[in-house]
Order: sequence, then C-alpha cells, then structure tokens
Amino acid sequence: MPEDGPVSAAVLARAAGGDDAAWRILVGEYSGRVYGLLRSQGADPELAEEITQSVFCTIAAKLVDYVEGGRFESWLFRIAVNRLRDDARRKRRHAKPAGANEVLEGLAGAAPDPNAGRAAAEEIGALRAAVERLSASDREVIDLRHVGGMSFKEMALHLGEPLGTLLARHHRALAKLRGFLEGTAAEAGRTPEGRP
Repeated sequence: MPEDGPVSAAVLARAAGGDDAAWRILVGEYSGRVYGLLRSQGADPELAEEITQSVFCTIAAKLVDYVEGGRFESWLFRIAVNRLRDDARRKRRHAKPAGANEVLEGLAGAAPDPNAGRAAAEEIGALRAAVERLSASDREVIDLRHVGGMSFKEMALHLGEPLGTLLARHHRALAKLRGFLEGTAAEAGRTPEGRP
C-alpha cells in the first residue's frame, strides 16, 4: 500500500492487525477532523461526538477489509457524512413541529461565546451566516476543503467528480461566500477587513 495522507499505509495495516499504538495514532490524527467536519455540516456538539465515536467503531470493525481503492481519509469522511445524513433522515421522519419556545432556545444556543471579543464574535457570526446562505452543495465543498482539510484530489475522489469541475465549484463557492461577507460588511459600514 502507498503512503496514505497523514497516517501511513503501514500504520493503517498495523491498526487493522490490532496494534493499539497504531490505533491511537489513527484516532488521534483523524477524530478531530471528523468531529470538525460534522460540526461544520450542522451537527450539534453531542451529535458530532456520538457520530465520531460511531465512525471509529465502524472503522475498527471494517479496517481489516479496507481495500486501497481511494484514500483512507475519503473513506472515513464519507462514512461520517453518510451517518450524519442518516441521522437527519431519521429525525425528519420522526419530527414534530417546533413550538416557539424550542425555536427561541435553539437561537439562544447559537449565540456567539459572550467571552470572545466583540469584533471577533461579530466576524464569526457574519461568517457563519454567510456559510449558511450557501447552497448545500457549495457548503459541502467549502467544508471538505477548509474544515475537513481534504486536498482537491481527495475531494474529487470522495465526491466522484472530475478535479477541474471540483476546482471550479470551490472557486464559485468562495466567490459567493466573499460576496455575502462583503455585503454584510457594507451594510455595517465597514470593509471585510474590519476597517471603516
């Protein structure tokens, strides 16, 4: 097997063979990235933690059967995103309409950290709002690249798209995001860099 991203094929093989040290390396390298990807896709902290653990349980059971057909990271992230989608489908099937109190509680939980600097909190809020305005397809490309840390080649394999198409999608998504942020800054009377 060739080298495979931050964790070598040798470490993957050792982890598949039951080597605890190799497994710790694998989990240490990828658990934060899986968790971050799930959070960027809209999972709350508890759900992201639960799915992250579930993904690594699946990896532990199936790593011996893993066939080097793509990159390990792509396989791992695909499992995580699929689990999140499964959870969303399950919740939609069993959803009840939210009352006003639930909506207000949800909004209160989405507020920026009050201990953060006001300017930083405003910038984070503006960025989150801008990302939420992106289509699901654009948000996925941004998240895989900037939260998941995937290379464009890995993303192309993961999404099953030609590299050129993916590069164009990423460029357009960034342009939309920039436009949303510039619009927000103009409305507030300042430049995107925070200057009046």
